[in-house]
Amino acid sequence: MKAPLTINELKEYVMNDPDFILEYVEKIYDVISSIEPKVRAFITLRPREEVIRDAEAVIAKIKSRTAGYLVGCLIAVKDNIITKGIRTTCASRMLQDFVPPYNATVVERLREEDAIIIGKTNMDEFAMGSTTENSAFFSTRNPWDLTRVPGGSSGGSATAVAALEATASLGSDTGGSIRAPAAYTATVGLKPSYGLVSRFGLIAYANSLEQIGPICRSVSDVAVLLDVISGFDPRDSTSIKRGRQRGFYTACMERELESEIKVAIIREMFSDGIEAPVKTIFNSVLDKLESNGFHVEEVSVPELKYALPTYYIIATAEASSNLARYDGIRYGYHIVVEGRSWYDVYSDVRSTAFGDEVKRRILVGSFVLSAGYYDEYYLRASKVRRVIRDRLLRILSSFDVIASPTMPVLPPRFGERITDPLKLYAMDVNTVPANLSGLPAISLPAGFVGNLPVGFQLMSKMFSECELLTISKFIEDLLNIAPAIPELVRHHV
Repeated sequence: MKAPLTINELKEYVMNDPDFILEYVEKIYDVISSIEPKVRAFITLRPREEVIRDAEAVIAKIKSRTAGYLVGCLIAVKDNIITKGIRTTCASRMLQDFVPPYNATVVERLREEDAIIIGKTNMDEFAMGSTTENSAFFSTRNPWDLTRVPGGSSGGSATAVAALEATASLGSDTGGSIRAPAAYTATVGLKPSYGLVSRFGLIAYANSLEQIGPICRSVSDVAVLLDVISGFDPRDSTSIKRGRQRGFYTACMERELESEIKVAIIREMFSDGIEAPVKTIFNSVLDKLESNGFHVEEVSVPELKYALPTYYIIATAEASSNLARYDGIRYGYHIVVEGRSWYDVYSDVRSTAFGDEVKRRILVGSFVLSAGYYDEYYLRASKVRRVIRDRLLRILSSFDVIASPTMPVLPPRFGERITDPLKLYAMDVNTVPANLSGLPAISLPAGFVGNLPVGFQLMSKMFSECELLTISKFIEDLLNIAPAIPELVRHHV
């Protein structure tokens, strides 16, 4: 068997030989048996027997010619996306025993197309972090270097894909949480335009910023998953009324670049905070683009120096509000309540079941929303957010894409950033503008420093995912890196 298979290659194998699904499941679980103890990508892995039963049901649908678009795919799902009958914890003690009674819309759509959910992946607790070290259960390790982080907060989802433990995965992106781990694991991660993909069933961190998106081994696989999970959902009030067109984004992979592609480089996203090896690889990609007819031009957006504080004010404010429901009575972790005041129970539950980073962000969010500081912080941040969005949209009226390094630094070693929150937050400097503005953004593998991956980020106009994916596919083919396989799992190919 040729491996790793793309989604379309897998589908071709399975349609020609339905029983191949069983061989594929066994192969994936053999990889997991060998690799998972080293990387720890999954919080909850479904038993092999359950997945085989699902595979047998898919085989029956193939033979009756009713099989779906994702036939045979084994999808890993971030543990803040609701899955019926499969434990969903948000990597927090607060929800450590929560088994949902329904599926998120994206999970429903995956299952309708005969994808099989293989398990729930590790993450920073309630998606608050950039390294997947903030999980209440364990840290996930980067399959390219086990001494380093895989990025976060969707680190488990990216690691599962990079380590060949799943065909593809879903993550969520509030300030870079899909793109950061994609950059650090040499995978492809897309944050869609705000409203393109339903958030119904995504456990909220910061509603106005977050989106569910795919993490895959190639741009073409991202397009296939986006075809399935995108489209209007009446259960999500932020969902854009756009019809679902099966195969629309996949067809974008066959498009030619129609004219000279104009690429903007924002000076403030390529500042002194970018490590020298990251700059070198980024510049080498730009050189290749220019050699292939791309027009690359530097522009300035001085307002972007306020993007990071603006993001953290808004994100923590929304987190403080969203997480207020976890009181140990209505939701979440429970303790003995008889004979105790509500205040004592509430305090004990939240002190015990929330981790340090979650507590920190709740405290900051409560502060910026407080009566004496609301205008000074939250209201002002909301105004700056609009200014940043307008400036980026103005640039994209003259350019096709905005390019930058996805992450400013190479994958940190464990403990290197988590002990200093400001250093941790600074890692998001290039990813948060897309969330503040709602723009689509993708991270592509750009190269390696030794065996450490570096990501190349592109942002484009709202709902221009087709054009973004077409340009990304051209760059992917030009660089000829994807799919990149870590040495740790190379012998499984």
